[in-house]
Amino acid sequence: MRRGELYRLYKPPGDTKQYRIFVIVSRQVLIDTRYSTVICAPVYTEGHGMSTQIRIGIQEGLKHDSWIQCDGLISIPKSELTQYVGALSLQKLAELDRALRMALDIPL
Repeated sequence: MRRGELYRLYKPPGDTKQYRIFVIVSRQVLIDTRYSTVICAPVYTEGHGMSTQIRIGIQEGLKHDSWIQCDGLISIPKSELTQYVGALSLQKLAELDRALRMALDIPL
């Protein structure tokens, strides 16, 4: 399991959809520990081009263009992230970092 990987989650908490894709945003040091959960951002099929959203698509393993929503971070047990979908490129990881800074109001 690596930072920037995308997983399909069955019946995510607080979501009306049966499945939702999430991208792992936790730092790798935490992911590699025995800690049981990781922080993830949900992926939606629609976005509004906000600075806290990142467009992703086929290159990342999805069937169509979608948006990572960094304003909706949640903690998910690692044991539930079993359906691997794909991974972000280094460029998309850099975009993710910028969007997370905006979402969390962290200055450069």
